[in-house]
Amino acid sequence: MATIDILLLIGALLIIISIIFAKLFHNIGIPTLLIFIVVGMLAGSEGIGGIYFNDAILARSIGTIALVLILFAGGLDTKWSESKVLFKPALTLATIGVFMTAILVGLCVMLVFKTSFLWGFLVGSIISSTDAAAVFSILRTGNLGLKGKVKPLLELESGSNDPMAIFLTLGTIDLLLLPNGSIFHVFLIFFLQLGVGAVLGFIGGKLMIYLINRLNFFYEGIYPVFALAISVLIYSFTAFIEGSGFLAVYIAGIILGNGQFVHKKTLFRFFDSLSVLSQITMFVTLGLLVYPSDLVPIMGIGLLLSAVLIFIARPVSVFITLIPFKFNRREKLFISWVGLRGAVPIILATFPLIAGVTNSRLIFDVVFFIVLTSALLQGGSINLIAKLLNLAKPIPKKIFIPLEFTADNDNDTELIEIFVPHHSSAKDKQIVDLNFPEDTRIVLIIRDDKNIIPSGGTVLEDGDLLLLLANKKNKEFIKEIFSG
Repeated sequence: MATIDILLLIGALLIIISIIFAKLFHNIGIPTLLIFIVVGMLAGSEGIGGIYFNDAILARSIGTIALVLILFAGGLDTKWSESKVLFKPALTLATIGVFMTAILVGLCVMLVFKTSFLWGFLVGSIISSTDAAAVFSILRTGNLGLKGKVKPLLELESGSNDPMAIFLTLGTIDLLLLPNGSIFHVFLIFFLQLGVGAVLGFIGGKLMIYLINRLNFFYEGIYPVFALAISVLIYSFTAFIEGSGFLAVYIAGIILGNGQFVHKKTLFRFFDSLSVLSQITMFVTLGLLVYPSDLVPIMGIGLLLSAVLIFIARPVSVFITLIPFKFNRREKLFISWVGLRGAVPIILATFPLIAGVTNSRLIFDVVFFIVLTSALLQGGSINLIAKLLNLAKPIPKKIFIPLEFTADNDNDTELIEIFVPHHSSAKDKQIVDLNFPEDTRIVLIIRDDKNIIPSGGTVLEDGDLLLLLANKKNKEFIKEIFSG
């Protein structure tokens, strides 16, 4: 039995190695999730680390906790103003699209393994959903800028399609183990999970904003800890009453991230870091759980099923479900290609293991191989595909904001960030000539990575980033000053 000191030592080393490898391979397009999984495999019982790990229940628990934090952080970063117009196509992909993918893959599995459709449908259900951790990781931290609305659609789909995959997986396991079970009962559970998850996520997000703004804690560091506890409470309570905890925590993150509350940047930085830690922990743990020698015998079947999923099932489901919506062929092709599989399918693959489904270890190995293939082929080529489809665009340069302003709930003052675009009517004008409201002040100008303390005679230039302290009611008026 390893002592806590040894476990901490191993954990710290694995995290440090994962981060270093991610840094080394970031610029050559290898997805970080693949790097973390490989680190886990190398550290495992058949790798150079020799760490024996065969606890599917513990792996599922670690994955669940990590996904809760990743989904909440993903919700925080989701800009609802951009995503709300994509709610219907995202919901269609997250439900009908997932179901169609499961059926097509299930039919292929049935033919390849010469087994029942229900067993094949179980495999299809497990790998039917795109993975939020993988999509957020590649689209938000990769060197990728996208035209149009495909990026928010992919993020919204990946954050909301887990309930459907979980429902299909658990429902199929029940039908396999209890052949006399009612399909109507299974569908009733799904709609209950979806409805309860959505309602409690919305209420939880609103409640979190209210409490953060009303509870004046004596120490700033309490705010992120408090938000963390509330997010876990939202997930666990929703799951306890048979709702979709994953959907609830994602919606709560969206509500909180698009609301106004104190210490907002502090919370964002905290959950960004927590999301990275969760991804490393989850993927390394899942890498430890697999035996590389078990993947060799199923390599041929794994490649075949990967091809069916990537080139047939996902594209067919995307093109059919998006027929009512205004996406061109290039956008549909790209959406089809970014059907990344990651942690969720691997975690779902532990459900048959724990339930004792026939050939459940084979299911786990096949799903793991498909995830590796998806991460390597799809995740590693997203930039190239975006360029070939003419959907790539330059990534805006990230600018470090050296100031942070925290106002209490009764304060009308807000710190506003405004870029001066090349077509702005304010360009080449002195600040004194802009006719700002009396309660508005430009406190800092960031130009070419340099901080400039402004005066009335300072002339604004194209590309300047202005930090203004202003009354919230004047925000739209101030934006009009800098418009074309």
